[in-house]
Amino acid sequence: MSRSSIMRTFYLFLFSFALLLAGCAEAPASTDAKADATPAVSKRVVRVNTTTVALSPFEEIIPITGVVDAPNDASLSAQSAGTITSLVQVGTTISKGEVIARLDDRLMMAALEQSKANLTSAKASADFAEDTFRRQEPLYADSIISAIEFENARTQLNQARAFLAQAEATVSQVEQQLENTFVRAPFSGTVEERFVETGEQVVPGSPIVRIVDTRHLKIRAGVPEKYSSDIKVGSPVSISFKSYGGDLLRSGVSFVGSVINPKNRTFTIEVDIKNDGKTLKPEMIADVLVTRRQLTDQIVLPQTAILIDENGSSVYVVDRSGGETGTELRPIELGPSYGGFTVISTGLDVGHEVITTGQTMVAEGDLLEISSNNAQ
Repeated sequence: MSRSSIMRTFYLFLFSFALLLAGCAEAPASTDAKADATPAVSKRVVRVNTTTVALSPFEEIIPITGVVDAPNDASLSAQSAGTITSLVQVGTTISKGEVIARLDDRLMMAALEQSKANLTSAKASADFAEDTFRRQEPLYADSIISAIEFENARTQLNQARAFLAQAEATVSQVEQQLENTFVRAPFSGTVEERFVETGEQVVPGSPIVRIVDTRHLKIRAGVPEKYSSDIKVGSPVSISFKSYGGDLLRSGVSFVGSVINPKNRTFTIEVDIKNDGKTLKPEMIADVLVTRRQLTDQIVLPQTAILIDENGSSVYVVDRSGGETGTELRPIELGPSYGGFTVISTGLDVGHEVITTGQTMVAEGDLLEISSNNAQ
């Protein structure tokens, strides 16, 4: 091949290479044009409900469980031996001091008659000795009788007085023994149970009946020890009964225990309640709501509005600063809670608009469509 042919081939190669480089250089420009032609990605819109933060009162409640107790609940026993001659029926309403049961008192009545007769005789002897001594005093003063005779009269008087005192004591003792054949109600109530039947023989200490007063009851409950400095006598209490379903009862703490139960780390409180309708019964379970404290001017939110994760607690706040309705995730500190609401200690100010419904679907940067706003 001649030199001129070689040179033409070389220049042809250079020209082809140049065209290839020019094509590669234009490719990025074409890509940029396509990118510019792609439309911008639109932001997501989430429908939510919100509430505007305002100050409100908040009552911090300690919910505990209590048991109904009847302070006047007693099993009455016999105080003497004998046979039961009468006994009231179960369910009978008894007044204080009324006879519930009687024992055979015939022997006691006879003993009482005998002791009263002895008392009459002793009283007559004492009167005679008293009269004799008074008559002999002036005789002794005029030396008509000797000192021995006068001292003998004094001795007889002292003996008569002693016999009289003994006879009076015997009568009182027999009267008490006779009274012990009666079993009387120590308080007004209802006969709940009978332990013996008419005709049975009993001895002192034998249980006869159980009487209960359900008109005045107590609620006994255990409060966790961390509240030991908060609960006082008079602290407000609300009481309800799931099994009963009646109206909410309101009362106050009547007793606060001074010791902690080591088994469950609680201290005992008592609440007096009236039960005139006798609808409540001992051993019923009560839901007790004790007011720990009443707070004013607090920021309070529904617990459903609060998001809790490993980083703590937070809420979504509506952000209108950019001309659009957006969101801001704001960390908060929580205070006491009760009834589905929680006090927000820090992190929010009055006027903030907080998302209360739909917040679990929201992410920062989303736009909001607010369905409703419930101002507090």
